[in-house]
Amino acid sequence: MGARHLLQSFAAWRAAGEPLVLATVYETAGSTYSKAGHRILLAANGDYRGLVSGGCHEGDLAERARGVIATARATPVTYDLRDSADDLWGLGVGCNGLLRVFLQPLLPANDYQPFAAIAVRLAGTRTAGLATVIESERTDLAVGATAVVDESDERVFGTEAAAAEALRAAARGAMQSGTARLATEHGCRILCAPLHAIPKLLVLGGGLDAIPLVGMAVELGWFVTVADHRPAYLARGGFERAERTVLVEPGKLAASLRLGDFDAIVVMSHHLATDRKYLAELAAVDVRYLGVLGPRARRDRLLADLADTAPQLEQRLKGPVGLDIGADSPESIALSILAELQSTLSTR
Repeated sequence: MGARHLLQSFAAWRAAGEPLVLATVYETAGSTYSKAGHRILLAANGDYRGLVSGGCHEGDLAERARGVIATARATPVTYDLRDSADDLWGLGVGCNGLLRVFLQPLLPANDYQPFAAIAVRLAGTRTAGLATVIESERTDLAVGATAVVDESDERVFGTEAAAAEALRAAARGAMQSGTARLATEHGCRILCAPLHAIPKLLVLGGGLDAIPLVGMAVELGWFVTVADHRPAYLARGGFERAERTVLVEPGKLAASLRLGDFDAIVVMSHHLATDRKYLAELAAVDVRYLGVLGPRARRDRLLADLADTAPQLEQRLKGPVGLDIGADSPESIALSILAELQSTLSTR
């Protein structure tokens, strides 16, 4: 389940006034399903969204969540499946890893913080940072105290103002490094983790082959926008799960879209002149992935036609798009594109 699905469930539970628990992985060793910084939500009725394991520990976490809600106190939980631990738990999962998870109450009385602040950053467009106190020897920096920061705002929950700067600094460090770590400083153990914004994909072209691409991207939990200059393509259906569909004029994308907010853009209008206008405007846009559907010869022809704009695109325009997996259908092509997008956005 992607982060977008997590936010959708959070919004529904919050609107209903349901008490929740935020479960965050803060330390691992050996083979584990998730790594430090990964988070899921648990409800008081035993329901949960997301996985920290392959389903092995979520039932136990849901039961422990009831106690966290009842006491309104954060608590750590350790699952050690190394050596003979599989037999002790009776799971037989064979993962042989250590997983430590931190449970924090999210209650209407505290406006569901700190996850309400986390959710805003996940839905944003830039990496943010988080720092949470897991263990503490200090009275002014309690277990569960959390800082959430981004480039324009810094929020601190559960601690006195005088001690807040230590947490803010730790969160800023996580935002800048982009990696999670468990730090021992200021008399505390602090989880410092980046908050990576949910990927945002722009599909320029509403052809039938765009439908599986959009559907799979939404299933991954991404925010997807579909834009086309042909009203009939957007009106015929198939893009209901996209965040939005936009009627655009080629060459004037910026009038309808905030192009700098997207992580990835795939140009697939199947119309050479339209793709040329799209790419001419996109040449100046800083985007992590930019690709155009079609064979390499088509990409080369577009670059030749763009003349002076071509140097801005040549080194970063993907074409053909997708990993070479032998794709030969709209669905398998969509799979190959999304695999390449996932690899690029996760810097793998």
